[in-house]
Amino acid sequence: MSPRRTWIVVLPVAALLIAGCGGGGDDESSETTASTTSAPAALSKAELIEQGDAICGEVNAAVGSAGSGEEGGGATAQAADLYSGMVASLNNLGTPQETEGYAEFSEAAEELATAEGEVKLATEREDTAALESAETTASSALTTFQNAASEYGFKDCSEGPKAPTATAPANEPGEVETGGAEPEAVAPEEVEPEVEPEPVPEEVAPETGGAGGAAEGGGSGAPEAGGGSSGGSSGGIGPG
Repeated sequence: MSPRRTWIVVLPVAALLIAGCGGGGDDESSETTASTTSAPAALSKAELIEQGDAICGEVNAAVGSAGSGEEGGGATAQAADLYSGMVASLNNLGTPQETEGYAEFSEAAEELATAEGEVKLATEREDTAALESAETTASSALTTFQNAASEYGFKDCSEGPKAPTATAPANEPGEVETGGAEPEAVAPEEVEPEVEPEPVPEEVAPETGGAGGAAEGGGSGAPEAGGGSSGGSSGGIGPG
């Protein structure tokens, strides 16, 4: 065989070897990529209930607020959207590790989403007859969903919508709290009245007879005119 023919035979063989090596590398890289993009681990039943109750609790509060703040078809359509979104969020949690009883809950959730979709559609079309029928179906589906949630172990998902309770704002610094028990009235201090001293009686000087002191009975000391002389001379002056 000539040297020229030898090169012709060797080159195709070398090309095949190179292609084989390259193909093996691609298979290994594809296997590595597939292993890194595997599905996340399923939640346990306790984890599913915890996350599911958080979703249902928010939706129940939102539906309760929508029912108290809006009237007519606006509140009905908003509630239908909220329930449909709730079911979608619950489905995104995936099937738990403990599957016993979950199929019934998942089926009830799907029926609720379907019924709420019919309610929204009838509201948008302003079809009163269809809306009444859809609302009846949705109410029954909601009850079935709540019962299934309760049997599986959910708490918030087994309850109905409720409006959030309003809380009183905290008092600002320096603000006096109003209401409640009234402060006790403090009685003013009793002031004793000033006592005036009793008047001291004036001392009266004792009566004195004086000159020729007054006789008892109020007579004066001086003899009455004419009386004394006549009395004194009753015997007269003796002769001689």
